[in-house]
Amino acid sequence: MKEFSRRVSQKIDKLSPSQIQNLVEDCYAQTEMFDSIFQSLPSGLLIVDEHFCLIKINKAAERFLPFKVNPEDSKSENLSVWKLIDDEEIAKFLQNAHENDKTNISGEYTVTTKGGSVRFIDVYLTPLVQNQEQEKNLIGSIIRIDDVTAKRNQEVLLHRMETLAGLTNVAASVAHEIKNPLGAISIHIQLMQKAIKKKRDDDGLLPPPKYAEDYLDVVTQEIERLNKTVVDFLMAVRPISANLELVNPNKILHEFISFFNPEFTEKHIELDSNLCSCDVRLLLDAKLFREVIVNLSQNAIFAIEKKFGMDEDASKSTLVSGKIKITSKIENERYILTFSDDGVGMDESTASRVFEPYFTTKSNGTGLGMAMSYKIIKEFAGDISVSSCLGEGTTFTIELPVPQTEKKLLTFRDCE
Repeated sequence: MKEFSRRVSQKIDKLSPSQIQNLVEDCYAQTEMFDSIFQSLPSGLLIVDEHFCLIKINKAAERFLPFKVNPEDSKSENLSVWKLIDDEEIAKFLQNAHENDKTNISGEYTVTTKGGSVRFIDVYLTPLVQNQEQEKNLIGSIIRIDDVTAKRNQEVLLHRMETLAGLTNVAASVAHEIKNPLGAISIHIQLMQKAIKKKRDDDGLLPPPKYAEDYLDVVTQEIERLNKTVVDFLMAVRPISANLELVNPNKILHEFISFFNPEFTEKHIELDSNLCSCDVRLLLDAKLFREVIVNLSQNAIFAIEKKFGMDEDASKSTLVSGKIKITSKIENERYILTFSDDGVGMDESTASRVFEPYFTTKSNGTGLGMAMSYKIIKEFAGDISVSSCLGEGTTFTIELPVPQTEKKLLTFRDCE
């Protein structure tokens, strides 16, 4: 087509009006065909000029991206494409690429559709090059949008299937634990039945109340034990309802620090934070991640107050002087968050059970906080561990995987 157009341009002055008309009609038909192909592509495409002003957009891009200005509206003319997009992170990505002259880069983002569902999209930026004679001129950029929601959901499903597979051993252990109290219950009920039958056969009178109550007390205790075992099992197997999105964990941490700092100040607790400057985004549920951080901070406050001899019912006027330190870094393609305090600490036995359901050192604690935190971090495909020294303090370490697309983007960012 290109060679044909060149030859026609050289001979156009020799063509008759009818030939020119036919040529124009053929060109129009070709343009219509290419436009149909462009609009039918499953990937979203935005063609922008060297100033990142929109030249052309297809229907898929309009579906995938949220716009605050209609791309087809006359108001969008001469506006940089990031000013049209109603998503701060995507707009920032495109603006940064333009201002720093970056090409052949990509980023993964989450967007919410008009129906309220969350979609995962990959945004790819490649140069638009025009060949002229022996030269190649950069005349703009191509922004490609791919919907990778199905891929991400498949990864989450696979992770959950792996977790469920690991519950086989747990189920076998729970079955054994259930069997023992059931056996004890059965034996004592049989003893009661025999005793009552014997008494009735002899004189028709039932056994003394205390005689029956001794057995009933044992049965009640075993029922409570059995109930706790079942509840713990349900706690272990019940899936976390996480709405995973690509979010910046440091942003959540900064918001948390700003919100809780007055409480730390009131309790005379110094908060020291050293978060990495890398603008990395992880696959998280922001609400659940915040729940983990809040739980860690509450445990740290409790440990610091306990070190100063304050129980949970003591007066808050007692002077407390402690320190909480929060740090984050990127290492070996993982985001590592540490949450430390200089509180009372734990011995080895206590630390080994800190993530167990219903295990607590607080007089009014439920023992579910750290168990839930553990489940949440595992749902994010991460790990959480604890190290503690009695009388010196405790450090919780959370490690979360950096998504593949974010690993590529780290090369363009300062992660010191």
